[in-house]
Amino acid sequence: MSAASRLSAPYAGGQVARGGRIGLLGNVDTAKTPFNVTSYTDRFIRDQQASTVSEALILDPSVRATQTTGAPFDSFSIRGFPINEGTSGEIAFDGIYGVAPSLRVLTDYAERIEVLKGPSAALSGIAPNGGIGGVINVVPKRAGEDLTRVTLDYGSIARGGGQLDMARRYGANREWGARFVGSLRGGDTPIDRQSETTGVASLALDFQGDRFRAWLYLLAQNDRFTAPLRPFLLKAGVPVPRAADGRMNVSQPWEYSKVDDRGGLLRMEYDLSDQITLFGDIGGSQTGVERYFASAPTITNVLGDTTTAPQYYNLGVDRLTYDAGIRTKFETGFIRHAFAVQTSIYTEDTGRDLSAVRGSYLSNIYNPVLAPYIAPVISSSRPRLSDTTLTGVSVADTMSVLDERILLTVGVRQQRIEARNYVSNVGTLASSYDQSATSPLVGLVVRPWENISLYGNYIEGLSRGDIAPATATNFGEVLAPYVAQQVEAGVKVDFGRIGTSFSAFQITRPIGELSPDSRYAQTGEQTVSGLEFNVYGEIAPELRVLGGLTLLDGVRTRSALAANVGNRPIGVPDVQLNLGAEWDLPWVPGLTLNGAVIYTGRQFVDTANAQALPDWARLDLGLRYATLLEGRRTTFRANVVNVTGTNYWTGVASFGTFFQGAPRTYLLSMSIDL
Repeated sequence: MSAASRLSAPYAGGQVARGGRIGLLGNVDTAKTPFNVTSYTDRFIRDQQASTVSEALILDPSVRATQTTGAPFDSFSIRGFPINEGTSGEIAFDGIYGVAPSLRVLTDYAERIEVLKGPSAALSGIAPNGGIGGVINVVPKRAGEDLTRVTLDYGSIARGGGQLDMARRYGANREWGARFVGSLRGGDTPIDRQSETTGVASLALDFQGDRFRAWLYLLAQNDRFTAPLRPFLLKAGVPVPRAADGRMNVSQPWEYSKVDDRGGLLRMEYDLSDQITLFGDIGGSQTGVERYFASAPTITNVLGDTTTAPQYYNLGVDRLTYDAGIRTKFETGFIRHAFAVQTSIYTEDTGRDLSAVRGSYLSNIYNPVLAPYIAPVISSSRPRLSDTTLTGVSVADTMSVLDERILLTVGVRQQRIEARNYVSNVGTLASSYDQSATSPLVGLVVRPWENISLYGNYIEGLSRGDIAPATATNFGEVLAPYVAQQVEAGVKVDFGRIGTSFSAFQITRPIGELSPDSRYAQTGEQTVSGLEFNVYGEIAPELRVLGGLTLLDGVRTRSALAANVGNRPIGVPDVQLNLGAEWDLPWVPGLTLNGAVIYTGRQFVDTANAQALPDWARLDLGLRYATLLEGRRTTFRANVVNVTGTNYWTGVASFGTFFQGAPRTYLLSMSIDL
């Protein structure tokens, strides 16, 4: 297997890996990359009993979920910028966009969950929804050592299920591999009147020859909710009311969400020589969404009264992705090169039916009301809504000298964005978009000692520019792509069993807005500067730690509305603190106590900075017991999320919606390796 495809080894403690995927560059050791990347292992995910990617990233100080448990989608903020806000899906699957489920990604099929922090257009291409804060990548499970693992789990109030995870290798040299993961869970959640049912089936087949290697991944995921949680909107001028109990639910038992995802990816590599590897990938996915609920109930006063207008929504998203390229290693004099070229095509077609609103109901966040059933207008058709084609060519070269004590990475990507938008529920062409941009990157790593890396980078992010709305005097004008710019510098220190990193960064991104003279233009700008500290590993053989601190200084640096200049952007807190620890109790072999503290500073809901969510902190605790039953490895896990039952408002999406925090939740599981 080529170094670019090989998984990095786990670090001491087994919770994170020693490296992760850096887009086009493939898997790179943390010490040798000029970027901040964290790769969370399957062991960590299972020990947290994290069922979604959002839950698995709970200890990453650069990441905040802008939704909560009980919602039918995952969305995030990384370094103060939104990710996965939309229907296109911005979670990569083995480094490729367009394969993972669009709205919510479950962890059953995840071997690693990686977070590459900061813009990465030159490395990973433009994100389908235009996110620039970072890249979340799911590394799928594939066959390694033979495995048959059965897991049974239960969560409050009455939701349970199980998972089967099987891996086998075949052939004279074990060159053929197969891994199947299947799960089914269902029942009532700790949120009032809510039930959830999920099903997963994934299959990974691979062939590992002397020169040719191939992987085939097939994935199916079903996600069903009754009374799904929705984010809240806050009426202008109304102060943010105190947070309600996380169990409270204004959604009605007749509101629902049904999401079906199917995806597949074929990856191939062929070594022309020991120094030259050709690679190619083809993949895609289909997402079907049928739901009946309000996009966001509106809080109308400080007493917590709400008004909700449910609407039937029928969505279909078809995505295809192709890429091919070459990786080669060579030397010019005393300089070693790791050179890569990649060309890629991503296409997406979206159809949607959005019914007329038939009525609304009143409720209250502290005292939800059971409302009479409002019958929806249901349609099976999905008139065309949009289609997008993203094409790009990337080139990158990592040059190293002095036995990789100095590494310089330079690269560039030429990206073209073509899109057409259609009249909602009609399907006739409303507007079109055809723009291109060039995104560079430069990164430097200096390793004066084997265990210390000084690094810095300049890299750009890329988002599709907006189309001027009907209210603008330049209605229909296509704005140039939004180019985000990041400058970052930092240091990484490996103490042998403890790893740390410290970085300072600044990301600047333009914003389209309507000026006082009603012209829509790229006149706004947002800047987020930050300091990040990460720590992971073993303080002692029986004591592990994982977490960190992020300080953010976000500011609206330009705006057509002068009053907004200097304001803090929506959803950007000043402090994000995550600290988790595990302690193997010495008096009971196999018994481990774990805990985590998560803290988020105040966040504004509006651009005028008149409405703010207060800061919040949460405590999670757990126990794990590993033993042998009849000679078979068995692990019992018990976790309590939000032990103190704290009521809080969680993250804010870029459009000003926000969720209630997770209630106290009990999680139990038992896994046995047969």
